[in-house]
Amino acid sequence: MKIPKLLFLTSLLLLLFIPLHSAYTYNVRDPVPLFVNKIGPLHNPSETYQYYELVFCHPDQVLEKKESLGEILNGDRLVNALYELEFAVNKTHKVLCQQKLNRGDVAKFRDAIKKDFYYQMYYDDLPLWAFIGKVEDESWTSDGKGPKYFLFLHVHFDVLYNGNQVIEIDAFSDPSHVVDITEDIDIKVDFTYSVSWNGVSTAYNSRMDRYSRASLLPILYKTHWFSFINSIVILILLLGLLTLLFVRHLKNDLKKWSIGDEEEDKEVGWKYIHGDVFRSPTNLPLFSAVLGSGTQLLIMVPILFILAFLGVLYPYSRGALLSSILITYILTSAVAGYISASFCSQYSETGWKRGALLAGILFFGPFLFMAFILNTLAAYFGVTAALPLGTIVVIFLLCVLVAVPLLVLGGVVGHNYKSELQSSIVTKKCPREIPSLAWFRKPPAQMFLGGLLPFSAIILELHNLCATIWGHKIYTVPAILFITFIILVVLTAMLNIGLTYFQLAVEDHEWWWRSVLRGGSTAIFMFAYCIYFYFKSNMSGILQTSFFFGYSACMCYAFFLMLGTISFQASLLFVRRIYHAVKNE
Repeated sequence: MKIPKLLFLTSLLLLLFIPLHSAYTYNVRDPVPLFVNKIGPLHNPSETYQYYELVFCHPDQVLEKKESLGEILNGDRLVNALYELEFAVNKTHKVLCQQKLNRGDVAKFRDAIKKDFYYQMYYDDLPLWAFIGKVEDESWTSDGKGPKYFLFLHVHFDVLYNGNQVIEIDAFSDPSHVVDITEDIDIKVDFTYSVSWNGVSTAYNSRMDRYSRASLLPILYKTHWFSFINSIVILILLLGLLTLLFVRHLKNDLKKWSIGDEEEDKEVGWKYIHGDVFRSPTNLPLFSAVLGSGTQLLIMVPILFILAFLGVLYPYSRGALLSSILITYILTSAVAGYISASFCSQYSETGWKRGALLAGILFFGPFLFMAFILNTLAAYFGVTAALPLGTIVVIFLLCVLVAVPLLVLGGVVGHNYKSELQSSIVTKKCPREIPSLAWFRKPPAQMFLGGLLPFSAIILELHNLCATIWGHKIYTVPAILFITFIILVVLTAMLNIGLTYFQLAVEDHEWWWRSVLRGGSTAIFMFAYCIYFYFKSNMSGILQTSFFFGYSACMCYAFFLMLGTISFQASLLFVRRIYHAVKNE
C-alpha cells in the first residue's frame, strides 16, 4: 500500500506546481491577449529563435510575458505584439506597420524561407502557426530563372467564439500579398492583417480537442491498435514458450532433486550452486545505486500517466510535461536513496552511504552534464532552448534544497529499516568455478535476445513517440502508450526469468549484473532506432543533431536503468522462489 499512497501524494503535490488554465470571458471590443512566441525551421524543432530575431513589426517597448518554469524549459519566449484582435470585431486589411528592409534584413528573411521557417503565436492561450514565406522553383516561375523567394505580407486570422469565450483561432498567410525578396535590395513593405469572427456552438471545455484529432485519424488510429495487437501477440507467444520449455524443465528438476536419483541428479545443474547463487554482486554500492535510480525512474512513469489521465498534461500545455518531469524526479529522490541504502545494507553494513550518493547522481549526473553542453551550444547559436541564468539558479536550488535532503532522508530510512535478507542459504567462502560456456550463453548473446524481443513489441509506439518529440505529431492516446509500457515491463520480466534459469542450469552463478544488462539491453535497440529515425527525417545542422542525439541518449539511458531494475527484481524473485522450494523438499 505504500507505493499507491506515494503516487497519490506526489500527484497532488505536482498539481500545486502546475498552473491550471482558467476560462476567460470577454465583452465585445474587449482586448484579447495575443503573444508572439518563436520562429524556427519546420524540420528542426530544437532550433527556434525569438520572434523579433527577424525584422517583423514590433511595439516600441517589447514586454516579455511572465512564464512558468515549464514554459522556459520548453523554449517558450512569449512577448507582446502590435496585432489588435478585439473580441468579436472584424477587421479588413488593417495596416500593422510600414517596414523598411535593408539588404541584410532581406537576406535574413530569404534564408528563413529557404529553411521553411514558421512562427508561433498564442491567442487567449490557444496556439496558432503560419509560414513566413514561400519558394517557387524554376517550373513555377514565369521567366524560368527560379527559384524565387516571396515574403508573406498579409495574415488573416479566423476566430471562432461561443458567447463570450474564444473557442478556436487559425492564421492564414495570404499568397496574393507577397513581395519578391530574391535579390539583395532595399525595399519598403506594408505588413497587414485581417480578422474575421464567427460564432459556433462548441463548448469551451472541449476547445483543445481539435489538437487531438490529428492522432485519431483512421489510419493513425489503426496504427496504434496494430502496435497494441503486435505487442499482445508477442507476449502470448513468449508466455507459451516459457510454459512449454521453462516450467516443464523446472518441475522436472525439482522432481529429480526430491527423488535424489544419482543418475538423473547429474542433469540438474542449478542445484549445485546453491551456495553461490546468493553471493552479493561485485561493486555492491554501484549495483544498489542502479536499483535505486531505476526504481525512482520507474515510479515516475505511472505518475506522469496519472497526470495525463487527469487532463493536466495535454497538447500544447506550454511546458506542463517538462515541469512535471522535473518536479516528479526531485520529489522521488527519497525513493532512490531508500532502495539503494536498503538493498546495500542487506549484504553489508558499510557502503550504503556511497550507494545512496551514487543513486542520486547515476542518472541525474550524466543528464546534467549533457544538458550543460547542449545549453552552452544553444546559447552560442542564440536559440530559445538556452536557459536563462535565473532558471538555472532555480533548478540548482531545487536540487540542493529539496532533492538532496530527500535523497539523504531516504537513505537513512532505508538503512535503519532495511528488510531482512529473505534467503537463509549460507554462501560459501570461495566462489564455485564457472564452467566454460558456449557463445550463445555468454552476455552479448543473452543481451541481444533479451533486448530484441521486448523492442519488437514496442517499435511502432516508439516511432510515434519519436515523431511527437522530434516532429509535429501530436500523441494523445496515453491509454495505448501506457498499456504498451506495461507489456514492455511484463515481457522484460518474463524473458529474463527464463534467461536466468538457463544461466543457472549451466552452473553460472554470476546472474546479478547479467540480469541488469539483459533487461537494459532493450534500451540499446531503442537508441539504434533513434539513429535510424534521425537519418530518415529531415533534421539537419549541428545544433539539431546535438540536441537529438544528446537527449535521445538520456532517454534511452533512463530506460536502461528502469528495465534493468525490472529484470533484476523479477530474476531475484524467481531465484528465491526455486531455491526456497528446493530447501522445503
